Amino acid sequence: MARMPLGRVANMAVMTADPELDAAIAAVEDQFGIVFNRARIVWAESAKLVHPELQPAGYKLLSSIVRAGSTNAHALAELYDMDKSAISRQIRQLEELGLVESRADERDGRARVLVPTSTARDRIARVRAANQARLRNALAGRSVEELRSLADVLRIVAAG
Repeated sequence: MARMPLGRVANMAVMTADPELDAAIAAVEDQFGIVFNRARIVWAESAKLVHPELQPAGYKLLSSIVRAGSTNAHALAELYDMDKSAISRQIRQLEELGLVESRADERDGRARVLVPTSTARDRIARVRAANQARLRNALAGRSVEELRSLADVLRIVAAG
């Protein structure tokens, strides 16, 4: 069993009667922290590649809009558990940067849908290709079975 730094053991909450299991779960938690920090860096870099003035939160929203093809502010607020005013500010910036258009919803003329511009679709596609290549390089040498297992674990964690 790998040894943990002395301070880490004292701070670790014991959740089971199995110290090895507790240590393994703590190691997973540590790695998630590292992954989340790296994700924030990638989002910031990706945002700048799409547009120099785009913020990471705007990039995340734009990526979702591009992936969906169209959506609305309410759906984005629910997806990201963000305040509607924060969503509105980000959408306003996306519109000002020429990355998103707001249109009347064909099913309900009172509602608005957000649609990515062709510029946004092209830039997001380029950034995603680069990010997927980075991920592919990081996971090179792993078997299909290992990758499916990883995807399953991530799905379980995301379902929380």
